[in-house]
Amino acid sequence: MASSTTEDGVSDSPTGKKSKKTKPQVDESELLTVPDGWKEPAFTRDDNPRGLLEESSFATLFPKYREAYLKECWPLVEKALGESHIKASLDLIEGSVTVCTTKKTFDPYAILRARDLIKLLARSVPFEQAVRILQDDVACDIIKIGTLVRNRERFVKRRQRLIGPKGSTLKALELLTNCYVMVQGNTVSALGPYNGLKEVRKVVLDTMKNIHPIYNIKTLMIKRELSKDPDLRVESWERFLPKFRHKNLAKRKEPKKKSTKKEYTPFPPPQPDSKVDKELSTGEFFLRESVKRRKKMEEIKVKQAEALTKKQEERNKAFIPPKEKPLMKHTTKAPTESKLDIEAIKEKVKKAKTKKLGAPPVNPNPPASSSSTTNKKKKNKTKSKG
Repeated sequence: MASSTTEDGVSDSPTGKKSKKTKPQVDESELLTVPDGWKEPAFTRDDNPRGLLEESSFATLFPKYREAYLKECWPLVEKALGESHIKASLDLIEGSVTVCTTKKTFDPYAILRARDLIKLLARSVPFEQAVRILQDDVACDIIKIGTLVRNRERFVKRRQRLIGPKGSTLKALELLTNCYVMVQGNTVSALGPYNGLKEVRKVVLDTMKNIHPIYNIKTLMIKRELSKDPDLRVESWERFLPKFRHKNLAKRKEPKKKSTKKEYTPFPPPQPDSKVDKELSTGEFFLRESVKRRKKMEEIKVKQAEALTKKQEERNKAFIPPKEKPLMKHTTKAPTESKLDIEAIKEKVKKAKTKKLGAPPVNPNPPASSSSTTNKKKKNKTKSKG
């Protein structure tokens, strides 16, 4: 077959394969990142000038304690939904809130945002936070945690662990995820961007599975710092993230009855002796039947006699008087008649009176001054005579 040659010397045959076109390589990091300052354009009436074909409505119930708050903030709710041309009605008798579209509604997704708004209001989320759901870049997630833990006390402890002391754990989670989190009853309501809602759901479910939220908060802090570095956006972050292992420190309860395993032997246990083997060993096998019967009757009579003696002893126990305790003998000493020494008593009384206890003595000695004066008078008389 003839083949044509080009000036470059490359032959183009009809049976030859076509040359593949090389596509320009695109950097994957540019596809993953959103340009700074870019925002999705808002949905206007020009995008849907004819409006909606049918009316859509959603309703939800609210608890009795939310009735007063909803009555207070209901004018603000109607005003916020009126901007999207959505009608809202509050039924206090039935305890329900209903939202529905009108003929002027042009945004088909507005009714879904209104549905989320009334759900958040029924879940004790304040109006100032719940009204943010009407924005395009904000979503909500209601996480049901009531059925994740069976034991009620354990459930309350884990729910309190999610809140933290004075709400510190919940506040740290809100700052890291840019979401508003509300723990109420058996549900956790979260409001914020989509990426933050995924992290909030993971933290809440892990906390209910007995994983402390501080571990997830630590990983979120590390991810936040790593995302600031443009070189690490494409690389894997596993080497930077901490790995926490679940350590069960509780000791295993030991059983009351411990079964000790016997030593393994390859040989089977010996076969127990049959009734015939026992009779052969004792010699009863070769006795006559009449002798065997007589022997059995004697054994039965012996057993009956033993049983009768035991019963008789038990009956006689009621008639045996209890042993009396021996009486304590009181040893009383005979009073010894002691003769009173009157003279010794008198001497003791005299000694007691002579002591200087404030009382005057019974027989006071004459004062020394009087005796000295008489002696002086006698001396003077003798002098005058001489």
